[in-house]
Amino acid sequence: MTTFWSLWIIIITVGTLVGCAAVLYWCLKDKMGVEEGADMGHEYDGIRELNNPLPKWWTYLFVSTFIFAAIYLTLYPGLGNFKGVLGWQSSDQTVRSIEESKASIAAAQQNKQLVQYAKELDDADTYFGEAFKKLAYVDGSTELRAIPEIAADNEAVKVGQRLFLQNCSQCHGSDARGLKGFPNLTDDAWLYGGEPEAIVTTVMQGRIGQMPGWKDALGEQGVKEVVSYTLSLSGRSVNAKEAEAGKARFVVCAACHGTDGKGNPAVGAPDLTDQDWLFGGSRADVTETVMNGRSGVMPAWKDILGEDKVQLVSAYVWSLSNSEQ
Repeated sequence: MTTFWSLWIIIITVGTLVGCAAVLYWCLKDKMGVEEGADMGHEYDGIRELNNPLPKWWTYLFVSTFIFAAIYLTLYPGLGNFKGVLGWQSSDQTVRSIEESKASIAAAQQNKQLVQYAKELDDADTYFGEAFKKLAYVDGSTELRAIPEIAADNEAVKVGQRLFLQNCSQCHGSDARGLKGFPNLTDDAWLYGGEPEAIVTTVMQGRIGQMPGWKDALGEQGVKEVVSYTLSLSGRSVNAKEAEAGKARFVVCAACHGTDGKGNPAVGAPDLTDQDWLFGGSRADVTETVMNGRSGVMPAWKDILGEDKVQLVSAYVWSLSNSEQ
């Protein structure tokens, strides 16, 4: 925070407290010059005004708020750049990457600094770390339990679900059915494969998907023909002449999607013969995809969750489309 804004906050905060204290002091003074309890001659709706002082309990309560504010602003940050005599902070606001964040947290924990976020992570690891390891690893070893084995453990699946809700639901939804541009994890349509190992790799390392735009290469008519052929692969009713022309042009798409359009999990190319469309299956949506391309990023969670939690989340995700197994 710049010096100007720091001083601005200090002036506003201290000025407000001083102003409220001045109003209270002014209200405590008897400026009417008449006997306490005397009738002031004013009446409204049957209520008469008397020259009575403010209630003592109310005054003491108001004064206590000033004392509390003074103590709080001395001990904790709140006055601009002043960090408070305790040195407490909610988190390190200077970090710009996961690596910097982890280093900052480790330093705060090692030096016993009053960084709330670091303290809560330390407490969570103390209370829950062993529980995560017990569910993710084979008893008494460093070997991870198999995904199907974890998925058969109700307690482990519940923990995996909670981790999913905390970290993954923002994109995939609380029911894991996804949104436009974010995959549905409850069906059997997997861009990079739905096998346990593939899911773990996706969660652990993340994915970067890139579909190039073909507007310049194919032209407007070429895009229209390719879209017709693409829609026909999933049984949609299209212009047969356009689809036939699009089949010849589809050769530029086959490198990723295959000559049969069934996709390639190795590069995250979707199957075009089913009814699952990540960015929408209407002609307008598919045309937008072919013309301008699509891009998507799935972040890597290894450094954020750790190996044990990734295994639990992956088991939960795998269980969503393998509930009968």
